[in-house]
Amino acid sequence: MTSSNTAYLDLQQLSLAYETPEGLKTVVNQLDLQVDKGHIGCLLGASGCGKTTVLRAIAGFEPLRQGHIYLNGQLLSSPEYTIVPEKRQVGMMFQDYALFPHLSIEKNIGFGLRKWDKHKRQERIEDMLQLVGLEDLAKRYPHELSGGQQQRVALARALAPEPSLLLLDEPFSNLDVDTRERLAFEVREILQKTGLTAILVTHNQAEAFAIADRIGVMKDGQIVQWDTAYGLHHHPVNDFVADFIRREALLSQRAQAFARGEAA
Repeated sequence: MTSSNTAYLDLQQLSLAYETPEGLKTVVNQLDLQVDKGHIGCLLGASGCGKTTVLRAIAGFEPLRQGHIYLNGQLLSSPEYTIVPEKRQVGMMFQDYALFPHLSIEKNIGFGLRKWDKHKRQERIEDMLQLVGLEDLAKRYPHELSGGQQQRVALARALAPEPSLLLLDEPFSNLDVDTRERLAFEVREILQKTGLTAILVTHNQAEAFAIADRIGVMKDGQIVQWDTAYGLHHHPVNDFVADFIRREALLSQRAQAFARGEAA
């Protein structure tokens, strides 16, 4: 089954729910989302709004109660059909880096390339190290690296198998404010170099605005507004979006001031 939509990533009427002691709880409610090839989209919202559940559904970790997920025109998921995660050609970056502590940096990056020809695997590892600027640290281990360097390794590992789509789940939340914002710009630059389509999930407006071409502000399992950073700032569709953007901007300013020692 193929999609009639021209978007590279196409989510149609997505609904997901969990069983709870009180009954069925809907966490994503008839959500639509389209991202063009080579673009970076973002789901932005508070904890519990459903953004990570959407990401997990795209990765194949959550069953759909309703809707369809298409990638490059091909069906990945519906209530009756699903492609297993390892066959989706989807890479993922996690907030805790998820690096193997007993493996060197180069072996971490090459972990998903075990079925590749040895020469091509080593060539790809070297390319990824150069892409993220860690070619001098190939033999080191994760505990010898800073948080920002570890996240670059995680990015290189996710990119190494040449995925069709990259999913980023709160990838900078464990970093300090300055490192977080610097790395956000670096990740955008790397993704632009590769031309890879990506979806970022975050609660941090500064990260969303630094990385994404388009941002979806989420509330109660739905995208309230899907727009550019400029559009969200200057043309919010309702009071919720306006208040959310204003509040997050204020929190970001306070965090930056605290990091500089200007606030108690």
